Amino acid sequence: MSPAGITITAMGDQHADAVLDIYRLGIASGDATFETEPPTWSAFTATRLPDHRWVAVDAAGRVLGWVACTAVSDRCVYAGVVEHSVYVHPDARGRGVGRALLTSLIAATERAGIWTIQSGVFPENTASLALHAACGFRTVGTRERVGRHHGVWRDVTLIERRSPVVT
Repeated sequence: MSPAGITITAMGDQHADAVLDIYRLGIASGDATFETEPPTWSAFTATRLPDHRWVAVDAAGRVLGWVACTAVSDRCVYAGVVEHSVYVHPDARGRGVGRALLTSLIAATERAGIWTIQSGVFPENTASLALHAACGFRTVGTRERVGRHHGVWRDVTLIERRSPVVT
């Protein structure tokens, strides 16, 4: 269920500028991703599964956040496993936007037979970890010093949600 005045809709080309701007703001926070710049729209859409990309839009048509996922492997044994990202505009945080986006992603992936949604989150991103826990994700473990970000080694908390309906 979406918060009042917010609609979750399929992400399309008309959302490109807003989606990449929200991504850019997440990158600037320093605790969202190892990326340092958002990709071009064509690169973004080429790597995200078209049936599993959603945006949250307010009554004025502003994009408040987005969620999208990628396949983790082209090997058939991993056909039901995706990795996702969810980003909410800083001005829209704390309003249930992230939860509505994740709920939509979970429903869409389950309808498609996907049994696992996973991600890696910086441990410092406590809001994201709390959101994911509230949506049924569990912590799998921590990859210590897995990558350098702005010259500093960073850990990544691995999280996943196993579908209770896709078996």
